[in-house]
Amino acid sequence: LCCECGQFHLVLDNHLYNFQDEVDDELICHICLQPLLQPMDTPCGHTYCFKCLENFMQEYNFCPMDRKKLSFQQCHKSSLLVRNLLDKLVVSCPFKAECQQTMQRCELEAHLQNRCPGFKKYKSEQQRKKIPISKGKEDSPTKVDVNTPKDPEVPGGGLSLVAESSAAAVISLGTAEPGLVNPAFEETEDGENLPQRTSLVAETNTIEIHREDPEEELGIRIVGGKDTPLGNIVVQEVLQDSVIAADGRIAPGDHILEVNGVNISRVTHCQAVSFLRHPSPVLHLMVLQEKGFSNKTAQQDPTSATNREVIHVTLIKRDRSEPLGIKLIRKTDEAGIFILDLLEGGLAAKNGKLSRNDRVLSINGQDLRQGTPEAAAQIIQNTESRVNFVVLRQPGIQLSEPVDDGNTSNSSSSSSSGGSPVHHRRRLDQNHYRRKSNYQKGYISHEKTVAIKKEPKESLGITIGGGRDNKNKLPIYVTSVQPIGCLFRDGRIKRGDVLLSINGIDLTHLSYYEAVSALKSNAASHSVVLKALEVLSLNSTEPSLDTKEQGFSWSPLWITWLGLPSYLHCCQDIVLSKGNLESWGFSIVGGFEESKGNQPFFIKTIVPGTPTFRDRKLKCGDEIVAVNGVPAIGMSNSELIPMLKEQRNKVTLTVVSWPGSLV
Repeated sequence: LCCECGQFHLVLDNHLYNFQDEVDDELICHICLQPLLQPMDTPCGHTYCFKCLENFMQEYNFCPMDRKKLSFQQCHKSSLLVRNLLDKLVVSCPFKAECQQTMQRCELEAHLQNRCPGFKKYKSEQQRKKIPISKGKEDSPTKVDVNTPKDPEVPGGGLSLVAESSAAAVISLGTAEPGLVNPAFEETEDGENLPQRTSLVAETNTIEIHREDPEEELGIRIVGGKDTPLGNIVVQEVLQDSVIAADGRIAPGDHILEVNGVNISRVTHCQAVSFLRHPSPVLHLMVLQEKGFSNKTAQQDPTSATNREVIHVTLIKRDRSEPLGIKLIRKTDEAGIFILDLLEGGLAAKNGKLSRNDRVLSINGQDLRQGTPEAAAQIIQNTESRVNFVVLRQPGIQLSEPVDDGNTSNSSSSSSSGGSPVHHRRRLDQNHYRRKSNYQKGYISHEKTVAIKKEPKESLGITIGGGRDNKNKLPIYVTSVQPIGCLFRDGRIKRGDVLLSINGIDLTHLSYYEAVSALKSNAASHSVVLKALEVLSLNSTEPSLDTKEQGFSWSPLWITWLGLPSYLHCCQDIVLSKGNLESWGFSIVGGFEESKGNQPFFIKTIVPGTPTFRDRKLKCGDEIVAVNGVPAIGMSNSELIPMLKEQRNKVTLTVVSWPGSLV
């Protein structure tokens, strides 16, 4: 616990404060997005926190705002006026249970040392436990690492680690490396990891599902696929009263790895839907299920080499920040860490010597038999060039297949070195956030106008779905074209088309019943002019799902929604709250990469037992449009993740939520 601000944070990180009022943007650091601490001015007229700028300049040689060439030596302290304004910002005492006082920021340290009953109580409790407490500003605060809460606090609040996240992406807090934020790893003052910190535990299970009717829906919605940033196939929702709901073992957030022995972890979204919709009385699903955080360290050491092969593999990084493209995971029934997957295009996949399910015994000579993915990631991150693996492999395990599509991605961990690490703060003022749609991989949308002459009493002959009153706030789309209507005879309106207008009346913002009323009233005329949007697949090799849907209530595939232009996206704000000692509990993938351009940020994982899991509003597959009003479009992982880490107790996520594909 820091004796200056009264909160938990790394020794080298900025102090944390609970500000009473919204702070003017002019007093905000555009690196950490918090009120300035020890402000430093650049020659180009921008101001940052001393520590933020110092850390940034260790990696880059330009100003974060305008990218002008810059060195730290050229910067100087801000004026006394600016420093005084910052010192006078009103903050509240962090010990709210015992002390409700507010004061100027510069007065907080003296308040804690001399007047705060909460801090006094905390010190006495620590003294009883015989843990030394730092006495003053000049002494380094001693990190308290016993009785660690289940969800430990991380500086600025963080997202939880996904157990299978890329080893190169799971790194020490406070760096600008793209990847998933990791609260389960924290540095001590000498840089070593704390074994007491919690780790995210996940396990794979094979689940047998029985159906009396082989063609009955499973009753789940899925998102993801190798043709999306999510990579894996993820369960977004389990429908009530469905086969899967009755079984009770599969939950939202589970990753489906195999269907009846067929590996679907590296297939496209449409291929996965086809496998899951295939009629079968018995279905065997292998799923990866996250179990939340665990403080327990496995005691067993099943490293016996009987019938196993020890393999040495060396990977060579071009620079320190280059990711290896390895997903690591812990198992509940076996100590140590294992390779879950090798990311397409990554160093490990290209090398071809590491394999899924390999157990990592050591990296660069450091014993990891009782290690964690976080410890392995730190070793890899600190390695300049050669990364030496020693792994244990069971017989019969095949090496990973060669990459067949260099344009696909299973992770957001690819390094992005071309963009500026921070973006200027901009606010969203509208729920329907109009932005350039940059993600239409595999699908294009084509607008068409259909003019029809008809008898006044003749029906259009279509059924529709969607509506802005729908929980996903969908546009109006055609669910069927009946053979009795004029549109079937015309042939240009198809199932899945999004209806934009009828006779000049805008349908894009109507509820379901408003749209039905508008269509019926205009169908009574002699002529009808419909504007519609058709989403077309660019991949002719994808399975034709229309012919395999008998028995399934039809709705568009999740991936086709991603091809819609942004003016049809309806954004909603989700406000999440958490305590100081909790992590947010979700992971993200996507963002700008030089090799792939702009991709959306998607929610990939929601960890059981965390604030996001309990809130129930955010779903796997949701696209993050903005964080606290700051647009995410064009950002890389290394730009968005620090923004999320710094939100301590409350964050507003602007998201677009499309329903997953029904199987």
